Amino acid sequence: MLAALARGVPLAPVFAGIALVQAGCAVGPDYKAPAAPTATVYDTSNGVEGEKEIKPAAEQAPNARDVEAQWWALFSSSRLNETMRLAIAQSPTLPAARKTLEAAYEAIAVARAGYLPRINAVAGAQRGGTQLPGLPEQSGTTWSGGLSASYSLNALGGSTRRFVEEQQANADYYRYQLAAAYLTLTGNVAIQALTSAAVRLQIEATKELIADDEKNLALTQREFEAGAAARTDVLTAASQLAADEANLPSLYQQLDVARHALAVLVGKAPGEWEVPAFELADFRLPAALPLSLPAVLVRQRPDVLSAEAELRAGSAAIGVAVAQEFPSISLTGSFTRQALTAADLFHDFERLWSAGGTVTQPLFQGGALRAQVREARDTFDAQAALYEQTVLQAFQQVADSLRAVEHDSARVAAYRRSLKIAEESLVLQRKSYAAGKTTVLQLIDAERTYSQAKLGSATADASQLEDAVNLFVALGGGWWNAQVAEPR
Repeated sequence: MLAALARGVPLAPVFAGIALVQAGCAVGPDYKAPAAPTATVYDTSNGVEGEKEIKPAAEQAPNARDVEAQWWALFSSSRLNETMRLAIAQSPTLPAARKTLEAAYEAIAVARAGYLPRINAVAGAQRGGTQLPGLPEQSGTTWSGGLSASYSLNALGGSTRRFVEEQQANADYYRYQLAAAYLTLTGNVAIQALTSAAVRLQIEATKELIADDEKNLALTQREFEAGAAARTDVLTAASQLAADEANLPSLYQQLDVARHALAVLVGKAPGEWEVPAFELADFRLPAALPLSLPAVLVRQRPDVLSAEAELRAGSAAIGVAVAQEFPSISLTGSFTRQALTAADLFHDFERLWSAGGTVTQPLFQGGALRAQVREARDTFDAQAALYEQTVLQAFQQVADSLRAVEHDSARVAAYRRSLKIAEESLVLQRKSYAAGKTTVLQLIDAERTYSQAKLGSATADASQLEDAVNLFVALGGGWWNAQVAEPR
């Protein structure tokens, strides 16, 4: 081969042919994707009263609503939209995941380099001399320059092809990890924004309760001093006031935690960014929620896709391990020029070339090669089990979210009925008190009942919105429509 180089014959076609032979042969199992899930429902009723199967209608399945890229916009909150924009643009989690993905693509390029020969330029200078008896010493410098080439021909084992396949699967894994980071980020922003809004409303309602408690305590104290009430009535009113006041610090702490979390999610320290004052009234429950078929879900969830990418990498790793048991063929060669001066290398020179090859067949490795193959197969089997578990957990999360949304509807309706009744009762108590037919204690009690119903209704509304967010996240969050994990 190097003789051909010495005669000026290009070796690129030779190496390309060898690469094609090598790429076309690989040992180990060819990867087969897991079968699509056979489940058609997310949850059965199992005879539970009032519950039915959660299943996308067959006639709706072909036109099932996809998860939009900016699904959070369906909640109609301009503050949430702006906060989400800042988080996607500024959060360090996405650039970190993207750079990891880019590094994985570079690893593919490194692996593919194994298909091609390695060619290096070599140059050197060596000074030496001889001295015969009775003669002056003869010394000089020999200059050399040329090329050396080497190539590992593993066509018999195909380890390079399997190694490239493994690196491609690893890149897909990090691609889906980027999608998972995007899904986690957007889901957390929405949840923290809703938490902030819900806690603000709870603080407002708790303050109303405290105001009612203070009026109740003051009135009870006056009646006690006038001899119209017992000391135990005063203590009961004071105890209720203290209990409601004790709730405020924990609510403020919850609000601070949500605010701080939102700041970090948008890539800011808590003291560097003023968190929007989210109000629960700014959010609207989407009119229609998406619902993917189980077979579609496994192609949308980043965690499921990541688990499958690991499975593909594990399958390729078996081939890499098996290839180590096959012969390894290495080709080497060099072509150099030698002259007494550096300038003569381009004119008067001596040409030297060499070419050769070696074949290495493992004979005894202490059982290490067979153990590596068994290890790779065991790892693949473990990854297959983890994939199945990931799919089951995905179905569970969707089923939980769907049931939560279903139960939230009934809960919200019940709390709204309770709020309406409390509101009507308060109106009647105010009219009755103005007419002198009821006592102020009865009016204060009606005000307190209304405040409690208002707090319960707000909590139910917030839970319904949060469960809707959880459903969007459980279905994959629309990252494929946002093209967030496309390589750049």
